[in-house]
Amino acid sequence: MLTRRQALLSTSALGLVACLPRLGLAQAEPVRGGVVTVHVNAEQRILNPSLRASTGVYLMTSKMLESLVDLDAEGKPTGVLATGWESSEDGRTITFTLRQGVTWHDGTPFTAADVQYTALEMWKTQLNYSTQLQQYLDAVDTPDDHTVVFRYSRPMPLQLLLRALCDLGYVAPRHVFEGTNILENPANTAPIGTGPFRFVEYQRGQYIIAERNPDYWREDFPYLDRIVWRIINDRAAAAAALEAGQVQLSPYSSLSLADMDRLRTDERFEVSTRGNEANAVFNTIEFNCRHEALKDVRVRQAIAHAVDVDFFCENFLYGFGKPATGPIPSSSPAFYPEGEPPYAFDLDRAEELLDEAGFPRDDDDQRFSLRLLPTVAGEDVPLFATFIQQSLAELGITVEIIQYDAAGFLSKTYRDWDFDLATGWHQYRGDPAVSTTVWYRSGSPRGAPWTNQFGWQSDEVDELIDQAASELDPAKRKELYARFVEAVNAEIPVWMAIERQFISVTSTQLMNHHTTPRWGSSDWHDLWIRG
Repeated sequence: MLTRRQALLSTSALGLVACLPRLGLAQAEPVRGGVVTVHVNAEQRILNPSLRASTGVYLMTSKMLESLVDLDAEGKPTGVLATGWESSEDGRTITFTLRQGVTWHDGTPFTAADVQYTALEMWKTQLNYSTQLQQYLDAVDTPDDHTVVFRYSRPMPLQLLLRALCDLGYVAPRHVFEGTNILENPANTAPIGTGPFRFVEYQRGQYIIAERNPDYWREDFPYLDRIVWRIINDRAAAAAALEAGQVQLSPYSSLSLADMDRLRTDERFEVSTRGNEANAVFNTIEFNCRHEALKDVRVRQAIAHAVDVDFFCENFLYGFGKPATGPIPSSSPAFYPEGEPPYAFDLDRAEELLDEAGFPRDDDDQRFSLRLLPTVAGEDVPLFATFIQQSLAELGITVEIIQYDAAGFLSKTYRDWDFDLATGWHQYRGDPAVSTTVWYRSGSPRGAPWTNQFGWQSDEVDELIDQAASELDPAKRKELYARFVEAVNAEIPVWMAIERQFISVTSTQLMNHHTTPRWGSSDWHDLWIRG
């Protein structure tokens, strides 16, 4: 176990690495060929980013399917399947020019009809986060094969849409999905895309393989012959595989904190937060507001007061993290409203709130029991679950932790609503309207992961979310989001408790890695491996 001083030194070093110039950009002549093996710590139910927004999905599928835009090295939107865009003055019409000469992996030409179909049948109706973002999308016109016109009934800020489409703009092949049951289509686990790598094989619980697309539209790319994603749930085994050279990359904080700190001093690896800047992370506590006790806001506030976040960050996260002040992170200056964490650690106040809510201690000194579901993610999630359990025991609340695999967690929490508390991650994607507000706005279809499935609804918050998503004036947008933060901090259907960044462990054999702010979710067309 590291001392507090060692932990802080480790954290400082990680931060320093994140500030270094982008290593790997100025390399020798790229080498063609080779296989890169990537650690995956949680299995996904589907491999279709047009239906599921998740870094766990993007890690594999963004190499096979492509979005309209991505972020460049400076964090600015850059064209992928789109080559240009413009907005009308009223923000109600946004026109994209599409790239020509692109084909799907089965040889069919990519056209505007693919974008039209995906936008209306997947982004607007199925894709988590996107259902809220695109709720005012009325039509997608296709005046020719390489132009699409998005028509909105309310103004859509162009910069908001561009940043959103990096994650929520992956295009699926119309000719594969049209006329089928979209959710049951075999292409959801054997994707057909336009990207630099083609799907080869998926062995459940073991691996996913993709190979070089020889017909890729970027001439002479990709460099690699093949990517293999190995599913390794055991973090110690994953670290051992890295050290043995069997795996070259473990992204998204998938190893234990102790192993990441140890590998930082191993010259064979780079341990860094760089390349993850566009994905700030929160540790969450999600409340099922249908529960007899949790539907009372005083109970939710009491639980927040009972969890000593400062202590957890210092003693369990090696100092790598800090108490959050709301659902917009301090790394987003365009929208961050400043402020202090809304629920300081205060057991006396927590006791008062529970008594006021009508849940006094009984003869056994107990108040009630809850079931807590942790998602399958980094080491911090099960640690936080246990910390919550121990913290609430002080209040006379018994917490049973129930662990499912990733698919089971998603089903129980977001489809079946069969939980009392849940804890996991929320990733902020540059604009509150891209992914954050969907955790609070009512109206998401049942079963959509990482959306408001908590049995909580507020007309005020719904209206603020809708206004901010349609406001073209940046200053007014920031003001609206400040009011949104104040409202949801008071009600906390979800408590964004801790703010931090992902850490990647990468073999120094890899070149051109982590060169953009969402690199783990990008296409890796220029990644190569040193011989």
